[in-house]
Amino acid sequence: MSVIDELLANNRLFADALDDQHVDLHPARALAIVTCMDSRLNVFDALGLREGDAHVLRNAGGVITDDMIRSLAISQRLLGTREIMLIHHTDCGMQRLSDDGFRAELQADTGVAPAFAIESFTDLEAAVRQSILRVQRSVFLPHRDHVRGFVYDVDTHRLREVHAASSAAS
Repeated sequence: MSVIDELLANNRLFADALDDQHVDLHPARALAIVTCMDSRLNVFDALGLREGDAHVLRNAGGVITDDMIRSLAISQRLLGTREIMLIHHTDCGMQRLSDDGFRAELQADTGVAPAFAIESFTDLEAAVRQSILRVQRSVFLPHRDHVRGFVYDVDTHRLREVHAASSAAS
C-alpha cells in the first residue's frame, strides 16, 4: 500500500466520524497566514485556530513571491481577509542552499535554467523583514497596514516577532 493509499484510508475514517457541515468560504478571522511548507509547522494547533478561521498559504521558506501576492490578492479582494501574519522558522531548509548553487544544479540536471526565483536566505530575520516589505509595497493588496512577521522556533514551538525595518532604512 502506498503512502497516498494509507492517507485515503485515513480520510475515510476521518470523514465517517464527522457530521456533514458547511464552513463559510470567507475566513472567520479575516486572516491570511503565509508560512513555510515545512512539515514540522502545525499552524492550526500552534495558533489555536479552527477549520475556517484563516487562509494558510505555504511555499518553500514562507517567502513573499509573485505567486504568494497573487494568492493574498485573492484572499483579500474576494474572500475578505484584512490581516496578514508571516511565519518563517528556525532550521529552515532554505537556509541550507544558495540561489546560484541550486539554480546551477537544476540546470545541470535538466538542461534548462528555472524561470522561478529560488529565494534562499541566510539571515532569518532579514528574510522576514523582506517579506513584510514586499507585502507592504504591493499595489495589488488593499490591506497592507496589518502585516506582522514572526519566527517560529521548531524546538520550543514559540513565536518571536520580527519588526519591519523603519522606512528610513528601506
